[in-house]
Amino acid sequence: MNLSKSLYTTGIQCSKALWLKKYKSEVLAPTDESAETRFKTGHTVGELACDLFPNGAKVDFNTNLEQMVKETKKLLDGGVSVIYEAAFSFENTLVIVDIFEIDSEGISIYEVKSSTSLKDIYLHDVSIQYYTLQNLSYKIKSANIVYLNSSYVRGNELDIKELFIVEDVTETIKLLQEAVPTNLQIFQTYLADRETEPNIDIGKHCKNPYECLALDYCWRVQRNIPDYSVFNIFNLGSKKQIELYSQGIVDVDDIPDNFEMTVNQKAAVDNYKSKQTYIDKTSIKEFLKNLRYPMYHLDFETFQQAIPEFKGLSPYEQIPFQYSLHIEYEDGRLEHKEFLADDGADPRYELSKSLVENIPSNATVLAYNMSFEKGVIRKLANLYGEFTYDLMSIHDNMQDLMVPFQKKWYVTPSMQGSYSIKYVLPALVPEMEKAYKDLDLIHNGGEAMNAYANMSNLLNEKKIAYRKALLEYCKLDTLAMVEILNILNNLG
Repeated sequence: MNLSKSLYTTGIQCSKALWLKKYKSEVLAPTDESAETRFKTGHTVGELACDLFPNGAKVDFNTNLEQMVKETKKLLDGGVSVIYEAAFSFENTLVIVDIFEIDSEGISIYEVKSSTSLKDIYLHDVSIQYYTLQNLSYKIKSANIVYLNSSYVRGNELDIKELFIVEDVTETIKLLQEAVPTNLQIFQTYLADRETEPNIDIGKHCKNPYECLALDYCWRVQRNIPDYSVFNIFNLGSKKQIELYSQGIVDVDDIPDNFEMTVNQKAAVDNYKSKQTYIDKTSIKEFLKNLRYPMYHLDFETFQQAIPEFKGLSPYEQIPFQYSLHIEYEDGRLEHKEFLADDGADPRYELSKSLVENIPSNATVLAYNMSFEKGVIRKLANLYGEFTYDLMSIHDNMQDLMVPFQKKWYVTPSMQGSYSIKYVLPALVPEMEKAYKDLDLIHNGGEAMNAYANMSNLLNEKKIAYRKALLEYCKLDTLAMVEILNILNNLG
């Protein structure tokens, strides 16, 4: 059974996931839009990284990977010194090297990642490449991982030498070589039996370094782990979580009353068991005293670029392209304002201009989890001096609607111990959950981000539909804040 480097790293995370991927892939979660976006991003970053090693030849992808191996050999025999997507096979392993460089001293291999940090799993990725090439009698000079530099700030032009970090990991890879044959033997043993699914229990590996595509199958289908369980109360892999799970305890209701917990953990468990709502009206009333009408309910939508296209941006920096603003007056009257940038251009200046035009400098601005909105505003204020004063006034007058839930002044079992608006909103305003489901095209922030990032590629009719959907979605986000505030104001 041939193993690619992606299958090898899947096996490193979980041998059962490897087996399922080969023989029972129907139980794996389908590829969603976010996964497809990550794949496209990885491809784009990989293509750009090739420019660090110019004048190379590329091996075109072929589903018949052995054909890629033959094409690679042909290029090497022809004296090509830099090959992109070079393919090699040895016994039961077949690897594709992102960038393969050869000179009189030996070869260097470069694995390109679209991340801004070096993760342990990347080392295993390179280690199987190193193992394969070494067994093919190549003299390996260096093994490297190429990833994005989070400290890089784009100027007028993109500087790829500053954008990328090339880290030599040769010595670490050498230390991993001893384990590679053992890992391969383990994987081959599992894969040799097509009928017997590996009996590997759930644990920290289910979400580390990536959330496994078999998570729902292993947790919900095979073990009936409820949506809210001991894994929500205690960190996955923590001593207390493991202790409970080893005793067969997964339901929060089954956690013994005398089980040792932190104050917050015990409060979450007790509230869930009680099936009752706890409200600290005094603290909530004090919080509400800090809010002045008219109230400006603000929510941003942002997107990211792995490779920054606009001046002043770093890889994966949040770029605001849209906001919704519900202005709530003391008599209950609502006014709505909004902004959605044109696609294909830097949206930040026009958004900043619109924002300061629509929010007075002394107004109370309400956000849910305001640290995000504040972070966006600070970066805009630093970027555009003409708006700095007004933007920082908005920043400094911001209040956080999350506080009453974060501080446990309002707790109900259906929030499942969380103060995320994802749980707070349906608990307080159940009808809003249906409103989100009834939206057209865009139902959450991830879909909004992907839609705007891809909008330049859409035909005009579809672009109009998506712009309308973005406006409706963002408008609902701030209306949700209005409804939550109304619930708090009406507690009496």
